[in-house]
Amino acid sequence: MGQVRHGGATTTHAVRAAIQRSQASTSELSRELGINHKTIAKWRKRQTVEDQKTGPRQPRSTILSEEEEAMVVALRRHTLLPLDDCLYALQPTIPHLTRSSLHRCLQRHDISRLPDMDGDKPKRQKFKRYPIGFFHIDIAEVRTEEGKLFLYVAIDRTSKFAVAQLVEKADRKTAWEFLEMLLKVVPYRIHTILTDNGIQFAEQPRNRNTAYSRPMRFDMICEANGIEHRLNKPNHPWSSEGQKTIRGIVFPRDGQVERMNRTIKAATVKRYHYDSHKQLLSHRADFLDAYNFARRLKTLSGLTPYEYIYKIWTSEPDRFTINPIRQMPRLNT
Repeated sequence: MGQVRHGGATTTHAVRAAIQRSQASTSELSRELGINHKTIAKWRKRQTVEDQKTGPRQPRSTILSEEEEAMVVALRRHTLLPLDDCLYALQPTIPHLTRSSLHRCLQRHDISRLPDMDGDKPKRQKFKRYPIGFFHIDIAEVRTEEGKLFLYVAIDRTSKFAVAQLVEKADRKTAWEFLEMLLKVVPYRIHTILTDNGIQFAEQPRNRNTAYSRPMRFDMICEANGIEHRLNKPNHPWSSEGQKTIRGIVFPRDGQVERMNRTIKAATVKRYHYDSHKQLLSHRADFLDAYNFARRLKTLSGLTPYEYIYKIWTSEPDRFTINPIRQMPRLNT
């Protein structure tokens, strides 16, 4: 393979070797080879014909101080967070930190790649894209010292905006009351709702389209608001778009609302002990406010769910029923 020269090189390895062997003066070689005399003097002083590395001998950031760089390295090594999550966690403390400067810092310390903990992973499939207004709804069970509660959770497939409500009973009445509350809280029109086949949301499959079937209040509210109510396949508590196939075998993949259920539980009942339902109600409300208005998500390109909603409002205001800015928390809220 031939010699690869950098863009500013005026000599080759052969010319450099000839300069080092020559007994002629610097000015004579400069006229003979048509090279600047400083270049002749430089190569005469060297013992090799190879280019030397340029730049600082000890690479360091021109943006981060030593203390800030140490903070970045410590966070990465102790948490093993992905690049974007590290960026979102550090930017409140280091406002001038950019994604590229963070990546270069991790590269300098040989921690730019996370260790593969689970071996080879199957290719991740993405949910089909929909405009905002496609909500997944599910029910989970939680407990405090006072007893059992049921957690209704709804999450928008596109904006990731989440709404939750704690109730003492999970029946048809609390289901349609949660739906009415959801319609009031969400600042844009809901066009589709996806639920499982629980009795809170739909008739049992064996009773549908029979003499025993009767209209559901949940479906009546959906129809009155122009909402399409979709159901998962019976005995399959995940959406058909939430499946993955490996060697012809279909495996369920966690749906968005099931994942949100686990997120809320992990931040509340699985981490803290609650003496009363009131404590859990308060903490659940605080967590959802922090999630919707402050948690930056990689899937939304670093925006919070409500920042994404505001972004859509500026480009598609016809989808909204109220100005979303009115629902953003203020200093005294």
